Amino acid sequence: MRLLRWSVLLLAAVAAAPACANINAAEDPPKAETPKVAEATPEVTYAHIEIQGSYPEAAQPAGLFGELSESLSTAVARFEKAAEDSKVHGVILHLNGPSLGWGKVDVLRKAIAGVRAKGKKVHAYLDGAGNLDYLVAAACDEIVMPESGMLTVVGMRAEVSFYKNLFELAGVKAEMLRVGEFKSAAEPYTRSSMSPEFRKEMEEVLDDYFKLLVKTIATSRKLDPAKVQAVIDAGPQSAVMAKEAGLIDRIAYEDELDASLAAAAKAKLKVLKKYGKKKIDTDFSGFGGMMKLMEVILGEEPKTKKSTKPKLAVLYASGAINTGKSGSDFMSGESSLGSETLIEAIREANGDPLVKAIVLRVNSPGGSALASDLMWRELERVEKPFVVSMGDVAASGGYYIAMGADRIFAEPGTLTGSIGVVGGKIALGGLYDKVGVNTEVIVRGKNSGIFSSTLPFTDEERAAMQKMLNDIYAQFTTKAAKGRKMEVEALEKLARGRVYSGEAALKLKLVDELGSLEDAIAYAQKQAGIEPGTKLERLILPKASNPFDSLFNLEGDVRQNRSALLEAAREIAPELAEDLQTLRWMQSLSHEPGLLVMPFKVRFK
Repeated sequence: MRLLRWSVLLLAAVAAAPACANINAAEDPPKAETPKVAEATPEVTYAHIEIQGSYPEAAQPAGLFGELSESLSTAVARFEKAAEDSKVHGVILHLNGPSLGWGKVDVLRKAIAGVRAKGKKVHAYLDGAGNLDYLVAAACDEIVMPESGMLTVVGMRAEVSFYKNLFELAGVKAEMLRVGEFKSAAEPYTRSSMSPEFRKEMEEVLDDYFKLLVKTIATSRKLDPAKVQAVIDAGPQSAVMAKEAGLIDRIAYEDELDASLAAAAKAKLKVLKKYGKKKIDTDFSGFGGMMKLMEVILGEEPKTKKSTKPKLAVLYASGAINTGKSGSDFMSGESSLGSETLIEAIREANGDPLVKAIVLRVNSPGGSALASDLMWRELERVEKPFVVSMGDVAASGGYYIAMGADRIFAEPGTLTGSIGVVGGKIALGGLYDKVGVNTEVIVRGKNSGIFSSTLPFTDEERAAMQKMLNDIYAQFTTKAAKGRKMEVEALEKLARGRVYSGEAALKLKLVDELGSLEDAIAYAQKQAGIEPGTKLERLILPKASNPFDSLFNLEGDVRQNRSALLEAAREIAPELAEDLQTLRWMQSLSHEPGLLVMPFKVRFK
């Protein structure tokens, strides 16, 4: 029955077939066409990194949504991540008016070079730029600017404000003493113009920086140095002028840059905004969330498992030097370097058996002679390879703490030297007289008024003060000579308060090598017997300051904190605010017997 059923079905099928169909068609019916699958649109991914702010070098306190101020090391880490990330094809670098020094420029240029070395292009986009942020852009494969943009690459300029005439009008007398004819830190308060020595050293430093500016642009943009200098002399440059001169590659808006990258790759462009920035868990719901919020506010780090791997300690010595604890301005991120804080960090690194070497990154104009010496002494006790890397500035007290290193690295544009001493006070008695304030004085001891803020020095007080400063200078030059393996007489000729660029300091053997922080770290690892290329865990010290304490002024030197007047001045006239900050900072002369400080508020433009 089953066989009969299949036979009937077969006959019915044949009867239903078209008359014109041949036998083969009946045996092998035509195959249905396979529907075409739409090809996936290819995609190209670019990391978007914005450079904005001042990029402090020390570890920064965390806020609710990340670091209050992005540090230089975290910015560099974003470039390093982009270089190694297989999903990233290139980088769009948006330069948004950063405030950078020469050392930081060199660090960022090398970070960009690291991305390009991996075969990934870096495209710089900027609305406008001055000398130093343009040098960062010049390290990229392409520079793009909108037609309304402008470059203010107009050369170098040093401005120094002098307050003597103002003081005289107000009845204020600046009593300043120094050791070294080039130690010009106090001249703005005692003179109405530069001394010949001050002018000579500033001209030489400015010459070094201008040559470095021209050379870097010429090399990066493949231009003749003479042409670069002519373009600078004709500045500022509109976008059209900059393109004609070869300073930029293309006039376009940022969206047009994105479109061109997609067109060139014949793919859809995916831009990863805020690439590499650490994401903060902001889920503060429930009791656990409240505890987490308190930890963030108090600056406490999340608990992690303690590592047992070998480490390299990187110590950051940033800001003006004072005795006591380091401080950080909550609003600006500007820091001061306290001797107690750095000494604690040195002892932690030196006493940790897992730390194989120590690198000290110095970015300081100096300050207290006592604090500088205490930190120098603790560094002298380091029993491990100890290397110094100099940032934007490492002068006076900043140079002092570097002297005992096994090797000193400086950036070509580092401002260093200033081996000299200054000390004194601002006598306000004349101002008090003008405003009707009378001060009665009772004394016991011939020199009891040496630190009085009311009266100027007597002859005896001035002589005693000068003798003390001479002693500090002798200590400074003797220790510097020992650290540099030079005769004291030879070192002293290079001292006298004179400042130098990193390139000049190398020629004079005040530093050992030109190089970046990474170069210093590589050398330290080699001295520690670590195989080249081995990546050690990094112990970053000192730890970031507590943002809660910074906000309510519970830590650090209170004299470093900014007043409401200073904030108002910053909004109206930034340069005036700098002058007020300098005056305010120099009040520390009344609290410290001697200062190792350079004229660090010289404005290089």
